[in-house]
Amino acid sequence: MRKTFNFYRSYWDVANELNDKDRLAFYDALMKRQFTGVETDLDGMVKFAYLSQKHSIDRQIEGYENKTKEPLQDPTEGGTQGGIEAPTVQLKEKEKEKEEVNYQALLEFVNKTFSRNFKVVNNTVKNKYKLLLKQGYTKEQISSAIKNCKLNKYHIENNYQYCTLEFFSRPETIDKYSDVSEINNSNVYTPNIIHE
Repeated sequence: MRKTFNFYRSYWDVANELNDKDRLAFYDALMKRQFTGVETDLDGMVKFAYLSQKHSIDRQIEGYENKTKEPLQDPTEGGTQGGIEAPTVQLKEKEKEKEEVNYQALLEFVNKTFSRNFKVVNNTVKNKYKLLLKQGYTKEQISSAIKNCKLNKYHIENNYQYCTLEFFSRPETIDKYSDVSEINNSNVYTPNIIHE
């Protein structure tokens, strides 16, 4: 993606001969051509001003494309390949948030569901949840496993003594309880363990 170009004095001189509306149209056409390679349909004095500078504008674009070996591309048109630049910090953070569990919400959900009073999610358990997600398990499956255990006869009879945060960080627990279709979970609280 092009980040800069030379703004020649001749661009300024020509633009100063135009009224405000035409000057803005000239600048817009110049910027669009320099950063996307797209020509703008112009008319009247704006077209005349632009044509007077077209040679130097085209030379700059030609120089950029020769140097980078990449043609300028209109960002509104899709490319055939992925971008050459890494995602921005903000995009990386958003992606990271999608991959993380909201541990406070998970803690509250488990406590409320099983009438427990756990105080913290320790780092060992957090790492197990991270590994679980890396393996391809989803937050929805974790939530489903917790809700299904709430209604499971064995866990009810044992007063939910095995229903701990660590218990739900195990792949075998998620495999066993997350897709139990015969259990009706309509009245079971669902946590927001996913970062929004």
